[in-house]
Amino acid sequence: MAFQALATFIEQETPFSVRDRYDLPSSPLSFPGGAHYRMEIAGIESVSNFESMLKESEKRNIPIHRIIATVKGATLMDNDELKYFAQIGAQSKTEVMMLPVPSRGWDIGKQFSSKEGYVSGMRMRGHDMVTNWLREMDRLLDAGIRGFLVPDEGLLSLLHKIRAAGVIPANVKFKVSVFAGHGSGVGAQLLEELGADSFNPLADLTLPMLASIRSSAKLPMDVYMNIVDSMGGIQRYHEAAEIARICAPVYFKFEPGPSESELYNTWVDNTYLDGLAREKVKFAQIAKEWVERVSDKLVFNNTRADLSIPQV
Repeated sequence: MAFQALATFIEQETPFSVRDRYDLPSSPLSFPGGAHYRMEIAGIESVSNFESMLKESEKRNIPIHRIIATVKGATLMDNDELKYFAQIGAQSKTEVMMLPVPSRGWDIGKQFSSKEGYVSGMRMRGHDMVTNWLREMDRLLDAGIRGFLVPDEGLLSLLHKIRAAGVIPANVKFKVSVFAGHGSGVGAQLLEELGADSFNPLADLTLPMLASIRSSAKLPMDVYMNIVDSMGGIQRYHEAAEIARICAPVYFKFEPGPSESELYNTWVDNTYLDGLAREKVKFAQIAKEWVERVSDKLVFNNTRADLSIPQV
Protein backbone atom coordinates (compact mmCIF):
# COMPACT_ATOMS: atom_id res chain seq x y z
CA MET A 1 0.00 0.00 0.00
CA ALA A 2 1.38 3.40 -0.95
CA PHE A 3 1.87 5.78 1.93
CA GLN A 4 -0.16 8.40 0.08
CA ALA A 5 -3.25 6.21 0.49
CA LEU A 6 -2.65 6.03 4.24
CA ALA A 7 -2.09 9.79 4.42
CA THR A 8 -5.26 10.48 2.45
CA PHE A 9 -7.29 8.26 4.76
CA ILE A 10 -5.92 10.00 7.84
CA GLU A 11 -6.64 13.46 6.46
CA GLN A 12 -10.14 12.66 5.18
CA GLU A 13 -11.48 10.14 7.71
CA THR A 14 -9.90 11.14 11.02
CA PRO A 15 -9.36 14.39 12.97
CA PHE A 16 -5.60 13.82 12.91
CA SER A 17 -3.07 15.67 10.78
CA VAL A 18 -0.42 13.66 8.95
CA ARG A 19 2.27 16.09 10.13
CA ASP A 20 2.55 18.37 13.13
CA ARG A 21 0.63 21.61 12.57
CA TYR A 22 3.41 23.96 11.46
CA ASP A 23 0.76 26.47 10.40
CA LEU A 24 0.00 27.00 14.14
CA PRO A 25 -3.74 27.66 13.81
CA SER A 26 -5.56 29.51 16.56
CA SER A 27 -7.75 27.26 18.68
CA PRO A 28 -11.47 27.88 18.16
CA LEU A 29 -12.16 26.57 21.70
CA SER A 30 -12.22 28.19 25.12
CA PHE A 31 -13.21 27.56 28.70
CA PRO A 32 -16.76 28.40 29.79
CA GLY A 33 -16.90 32.18 30.04
CA GLY A 34 -14.58 32.60 27.07
CA ALA A 35 -11.18 32.25 28.74
CA HIS A 36 -8.28 30.95 26.65
CA TYR A 37 -6.00 30.16 29.58
CA ARG A 38 -6.01 29.50 33.31
CA MET A 39 -3.38 28.84 36.00
CA GLU A 40 -2.47 25.49 37.55
CA ILE A 41 0.08 24.95 40.31
CA ALA A 42 1.42 21.47 41.01
CA GLY A 43 2.93 20.08 44.19
CA ILE A 44 0.63 21.49 46.87
CA GLU A 45 1.39 18.75 49.38
CA SER A 46 0.00 20.05 52.65
CA VAL A 47 -2.43 22.46 54.26
CA SER A 48 0.35 24.98 54.87
CA ASN A 49 1.43 24.80 51.20
CA PHE A 50 -2.18 25.50 50.15
CA GLU A 51 -2.56 28.41 52.56
CA SER A 52 0.80 29.91 51.52
CA MET A 53 -0.16 29.71 47.85
CA LEU A 54 -3.53 31.38 48.41
CA LYS A 55 -2.03 34.22 50.46
CA GLU A 56 0.49 34.90 47.70
CA SER A 57 -2.27 34.71 45.09
CA GLU A 58 -4.25 37.35 46.95
CA LYS A 59 -1.16 39.50 47.48
CA ARG A 60 -0.28 39.46 43.77
CA ASN A 61 -3.89 39.54 42.57
CA ILE A 62 -3.27 36.53 40.32
CA PRO A 63 -6.03 33.89 40.45
CA ILE A 64 -4.96 30.25 40.65
CA HIS A 65 -7.74 28.11 39.24
CA ARG A 66 -6.42 24.62 39.91
CA ILE A 67 -3.91 22.83 42.11
CA ILE A 68 -2.37 19.40 41.72
CA ALA A 69 -2.12 18.08 45.26
CA THR A 70 -0.45 15.27 47.18
CA VAL A 71 1.80 14.03 44.40
CA LYS A 72 3.34 11.89 47.15
CA GLY A 73 -0.11 10.39 47.80
CA ALA A 74 -3.04 11.53 49.92
CA THR A 75 -2.53 8.46 52.12
CA LEU A 76 -0.09 10.52 54.18
CA MET A 77 -2.84 12.95 55.27
CA ASP A 78 -5.06 12.03 58.18
CA ASN A 79 -8.84 12.43 57.94
CA ASP A 80 -8.96 15.81 59.68
CA GLU A 81 -6.24 17.21 57.42
CA LEU A 82 -8.09 16.00 54.33
CA LYS A 83 -11.34 17.61 55.44
CA TYR A 84 -9.60 20.89 56.18
CA PHE A 85 -7.78 20.75 52.84
CA ALA A 86 -11.13 20.29 51.08
CA GLN A 87 -12.61 23.13 53.11
CA ILE A 88 -9.82 25.48 52.01
CA GLY A 89 -10.48 24.51 48.40
CA ALA A 90 -14.21 25.07 48.76
CA GLN A 91 -13.82 28.46 50.42
CA SER A 92 -11.29 29.71 47.87
CA LYS A 93 -13.17 28.12 44.93
CA THR A 94 -9.99 26.35 43.85
CA GLU A 95 -10.18 23.16 41.81
CA VAL A 96 -8.30 20.45 43.69
CA MET A 97 -6.89 17.49 41.75
CA MET A 98 -5.42 14.95 44.15
CA LEU A 99 -3.33 11.85 43.59
CA PRO A 100 -4.82 9.28 46.00
CA VAL A 101 -1.76 7.02 46.21
CA PRO A 102 1.73 7.39 44.74
CA SER A 103 2.22 5.31 41.62
CA ARG A 104 5.37 3.52 40.48
CA GLY A 105 8.59 5.00 41.73
CA TRP A 106 7.30 5.14 45.29
CA ASP A 107 5.94 1.62 45.82
CA ILE A 108 7.92 -1.59 46.44
CA GLY A 109 8.58 -2.34 42.74
CA LYS A 110 12.10 -1.44 41.67
CA GLN A 111 11.95 -1.83 37.88
CA PHE A 112 10.93 1.77 37.38
CA SER A 113 13.90 3.08 39.35
CA SER A 114 16.42 0.85 37.54
CA LYS A 115 18.72 2.15 34.80
CA GLU A 116 16.35 1.29 31.96
CA GLY A 117 13.11 0.53 33.79
CA TYR A 118 11.91 4.13 33.52
CA VAL A 119 10.84 3.46 29.93
CA SER A 120 7.91 1.40 31.22
CA GLY A 121 6.23 4.52 32.61
CA MET A 122 4.56 5.52 35.86
CA ARG A 123 1.48 3.36 35.37
CA MET A 124 -0.40 1.30 37.92
CA ARG A 125 1.34 -1.93 38.96
CA GLY A 126 -0.97 -4.78 39.90
CA HIS A 127 -4.59 -4.97 41.01
CA ASP A 128 -3.71 -4.33 44.65
CA MET A 129 -2.43 -0.89 43.69
CA VAL A 130 -5.63 -0.20 41.73
CA THR A 131 -7.68 -1.29 44.74
CA ASN A 132 -5.65 0.90 47.08
CA TRP A 133 -6.15 3.82 44.66
CA LEU A 134 -9.93 3.26 44.76
CA ARG A 135 -9.94 2.94 48.56
CA GLU A 136 -8.11 6.22 48.89
CA MET A 137 -10.40 7.88 46.35
CA ASP A 138 -13.36 6.81 48.47
CA ARG A 139 -11.79 8.47 51.52
CA LEU A 140 -11.13 11.64 49.53
CA LEU A 141 -14.70 11.72 48.23
CA ASP A 142 -15.92 11.52 51.84
CA ALA A 143 -13.71 14.51 52.66
CA GLY A 144 -15.27 16.48 49.80
CA ILE A 145 -12.62 16.20 47.06
CA ARG A 146 -14.05 16.02 43.54
CA GLY A 147 -10.95 15.99 41.29
CA PHE A 148 -8.38 13.25 40.77
CA LEU A 149 -5.04 12.84 39.03
CA VAL A 150 -4.96 9.60 36.99
CA PRO A 151 -1.65 7.98 35.93
CA ASP A 152 -2.74 5.56 33.21
CA GLU A 153 -5.41 4.70 30.63
CA GLY A 154 -6.51 1.43 32.20
CA LEU A 155 -7.40 3.10 35.48
CA LEU A 156 -9.05 5.97 33.59
CA SER A 157 -11.28 3.53 31.70
CA LEU A 158 -12.36 1.87 34.96
CA LEU A 159 -13.02 5.21 36.67
CA HIS A 160 -15.09 6.43 33.72
CA LYS A 161 -17.27 3.32 33.93
CA ILE A 162 -17.71 3.79 37.67
CA ARG A 163 -18.71 7.43 37.17
CA ALA A 164 -21.07 6.64 34.27
CA ALA A 165 -22.81 4.01 36.40
CA GLY A 166 -23.50 6.56 39.14
CA VAL A 167 -21.34 4.81 41.75
CA ILE A 168 -19.47 8.06 42.34
CA PRO A 169 -20.83 11.60 41.86
CA ALA A 170 -21.27 12.76 38.27
CA ASN A 171 -19.35 15.99 38.99
CA VAL A 172 -16.12 14.12 39.78
CA LYS A 173 -13.41 15.00 37.22
CA PHE A 174 -10.33 13.13 36.08
CA LYS A 175 -7.11 14.71 34.84
CA VAL A 176 -4.60 12.40 33.16
CA SER A 177 -1.09 12.93 34.48
CA VAL A 178 2.08 13.52 32.49
CA PHE A 179 3.07 10.16 34.00
CA ALA A 180 0.91 8.52 31.33
CA GLY A 181 3.30 9.90 28.72
CA HIS A 182 1.00 11.18 25.95
CA GLY A 183 2.30 13.58 23.31
CA SER A 184 0.07 13.35 20.23
CA GLY A 185 -3.45 14.09 19.08
CA VAL A 186 -4.04 10.35 18.70
CA GLY A 187 -3.32 9.84 22.39
CA ALA A 188 -5.34 12.90 23.38
CA GLN A 189 -8.42 11.67 21.54
CA LEU A 190 -8.05 8.23 23.15
CA LEU A 191 -7.99 9.82 26.60
CA GLU A 192 -11.04 11.90 25.69
CA GLU A 193 -12.92 8.76 24.62
CA LEU A 194 -11.90 7.01 27.85
CA GLY A 195 -13.43 9.78 29.96
CA ALA A 196 -10.62 12.23 30.70
CA ASP A 197 -11.73 15.78 31.52
CA SER A 198 -8.25 17.22 30.86
CA PHE A 199 -4.75 15.93 30.34
CA ASN A 200 -1.12 16.85 30.79
CA PRO A 201 0.90 16.18 27.62
CA LEU A 202 4.65 15.66 27.66
CA ALA A 203 6.53 18.75 28.76
CA ASP A 204 8.91 19.04 25.82
CA LEU A 205 6.43 19.37 22.94
CA THR A 206 6.97 22.06 20.30
CA LEU A 207 4.26 24.53 19.33
CA PRO A 208 3.44 22.58 16.12
CA MET A 209 3.09 19.40 18.20
CA LEU A 210 0.74 21.13 20.63
CA ALA A 211 -1.24 22.54 17.69
CA SER A 212 -1.67 19.05 16.25
CA ILE A 213 -3.08 17.88 19.59
CA ARG A 214 -5.56 20.75 19.71
CA SER A 215 -6.74 20.08 16.17
CA SER A 216 -7.48 16.48 17.19
CA ALA A 217 -9.16 16.75 20.60
CA LYS A 218 -11.30 19.18 22.57
CA LEU A 219 -10.39 18.43 26.18
CA PRO A 220 -8.34 21.06 28.04
CA MET A 221 -4.57 20.67 28.08
CA ASP A 222 -2.19 21.45 30.92
CA VAL A 223 1.07 22.80 29.47
CA TYR A 224 4.20 23.18 31.58
CA MET A 225 5.58 26.70 31.73
CA ASN A 226 8.40 25.29 33.84
CA ILE A 227 9.24 21.84 35.17
CA VAL A 228 11.57 20.18 37.66
CA ASP A 229 15.24 20.00 36.67
CA SER A 230 15.26 16.21 36.62
CA MET A 231 12.66 16.26 33.82
CA GLY A 232 14.44 18.88 31.75
CA GLY A 233 14.07 22.08 33.75
CA ILE A 234 12.43 23.86 30.81
CA GLN A 235 11.04 27.40 30.92
CA ARG A 236 8.76 28.73 28.21
CA TYR A 237 7.32 31.99 29.54
CA HIS A 238 8.12 33.81 26.29
CA GLU A 239 5.83 31.36 24.46
CA ALA A 240 2.93 31.96 26.85
CA ALA A 241 0.80 33.96 24.40
CA GLU A 242 1.34 31.47 21.58
CA ILE A 243 0.50 28.57 23.88
CA ALA A 244 -2.72 30.30 24.96
CA ARG A 245 -3.68 31.05 21.36
CA ILE A 246 -2.89 27.61 19.97
CA CYS A 247 -3.91 25.35 22.85
CA ALA A 248 -7.01 27.01 24.33
CA PRO A 249 -8.56 25.91 26.57
CA VAL A 250 -5.24 25.48 28.37
CA TYR A 251 -3.92 25.53 31.92
CA PHE A 252 -0.46 27.03 32.38
CA LYS A 253 1.27 24.61 34.75
CA PHE A 254 4.08 25.47 37.18
CA GLU A 255 6.28 22.83 38.80
CA PRO A 256 9.82 24.10 39.42
CA GLY A 257 12.31 22.37 41.68
CA PRO A 258 15.16 19.86 41.70
CA SER A 259 13.22 16.61 41.14
CA GLU A 260 9.86 15.04 41.90
CA SER A 261 11.48 12.39 44.09
CA GLU A 262 12.98 15.15 46.26
CA LEU A 263 9.95 17.45 46.36
CA TYR A 264 7.29 14.82 46.94
CA ASN A 265 8.82 12.62 49.60
CA THR A 266 7.70 12.11 53.17
CA TRP A 267 10.71 13.86 54.69
CA VAL A 268 10.49 17.15 52.79
CA ASP A 269 10.32 20.20 55.05
CA ASN A 270 6.97 21.94 54.65
CA THR A 271 8.54 25.36 55.10
CA TYR A 272 10.59 24.74 51.93
CA LEU A 273 7.48 23.74 50.00
CA ASP A 274 5.59 26.76 51.41
CA GLY A 275 8.23 29.07 49.96
CA LEU A 276 8.19 27.21 46.66
CA ALA A 277 4.38 27.54 46.50
CA ARG A 278 4.76 31.32 46.78
CA GLU A 279 7.39 31.31 44.01
CA LYS A 280 5.04 29.37 41.74
CA VAL A 281 2.40 32.08 42.14
CA LYS A 282 4.99 34.66 41.10
CA PHE A 283 5.79 32.57 38.03
CA ALA A 284 2.08 32.47 37.17
CA GLN A 285 2.01 36.26 37.34
CA ILE A 286 5.05 36.44 35.03
CA ALA A 287 3.37 34.15 32.49
CA LYS A 288 0.24 36.29 32.51
CA GLU A 289 2.33 39.43 32.05
CA TRP A 290 4.01 37.89 28.99
CA VAL A 291 0.64 37.04 27.46
CA GLU A 292 -0.57 40.59 27.98
CA ARG A 293 2.68 42.00 26.60
CA VAL A 294 2.17 40.10 23.34
CA SER A 295 -1.62 40.15 22.86
CA ASP A 296 -4.65 41.93 24.24
CA LYS A 297 -7.04 39.44 22.60
CA LEU A 298 -6.32 36.42 24.80
CA VAL A 299 -8.77 36.10 27.68
CA PHE A 300 -7.88 35.24 31.27
CA ASN A 301 -10.75 35.32 33.72
CA ASN A 302 -11.86 33.95 37.04
CA THR A 303 -14.94 32.00 35.93
CA ARG A 304 -14.99 28.81 38.02
CA ALA A 305 -18.42 27.29 37.48
CA ASP A 306 -17.05 24.27 35.59
CA LEU A 307 -14.23 23.45 38.02
CA SER A 308 -14.26 20.39 40.28
CA ILE A 309 -14.20 22.46 43.44
CA PRO A 310 -14.40 20.47 46.71
CA GLN A 311 -17.85 20.14 48.25
CA VAL A 312 -18.02 20.33 52.02
